[in-house]
Amino acid sequence: MALKIVYPICCGIDVHKTFVVACIASTIKGVTTYKRHRFSTYTKGLNQLSQCLYENNCSDVCMEFIKYWMPIFNILEDSCNITLAHPKYVKAIRGKKTDKKDAKWIADLFKHDLVAGSFMPPPCIRQLRELMRYRFKLTNFMSSEKNRLQNCLTVSNIQLGNVVSDTFGISSINIIEKLLENPLDTSFDLQHLIHGSMKKKLPELELANDGFITPEQAEKLRVFKQHS
Repeated sequence: MALKIVYPICCGIDVHKTFVVACIASTIKGVTTYKRHRFSTYTKGLNQLSQCLYENNCSDVCMEFIKYWMPIFNILEDSCNITLAHPKYVKAIRGKKTDKKDAKWIADLFKHDLVAGSFMPPPCIRQLRELMRYRFKLTNFMSSEKNRLQNCLTVSNIQLGNVVSDTFGISSINIIEKLLENPLDTSFDLQHLIHGSMKKKLPELELANDGFITPEQAEKLRVFKQHS
């Protein structure tokens, strides 16, 4: 029993870092013909790919979901229905492997609708995802750097974290900045550096501030301050 042709005109794209190989499969009365083209992954080349698909009346495209997919997807998204397939589902048959065979194999699988596509959200959701991932990355980076600063204070036996609820509050930062002016002198007056309810903790802060900051730890604190 012959498999049903779901996409009479479709394209399989074998994706690489610097080029793509597109194989357009056109099926008429059960007979499939193939047109293969190679394009660069520069914007000019991808626009040529889009034009080639348009000229061949091909709007259904299948390609592997590998790390180089995004620029191709961005160019073709508005003019084509794109199916992104996990590489393991479009693995070429055993034998001599070539880019042309890979593209043809993808097209053959796709024309029979034998490829399970990955979910791809609309552009606005993808942009939001990118922003949230970047924000998450920056948040983790900042948390890591704050931990480094706290470690510098702990090593120097500056125990501000034992007295204040937020080591990065206004009063604590004022004390740290004062410490960095002269790391060898921790006996300065704290009265004018602290604010509000912190004044009630002045005796504890004076005890917590009685440490010794080495030049190495002081330099680490300065680097954090410069980039925070």
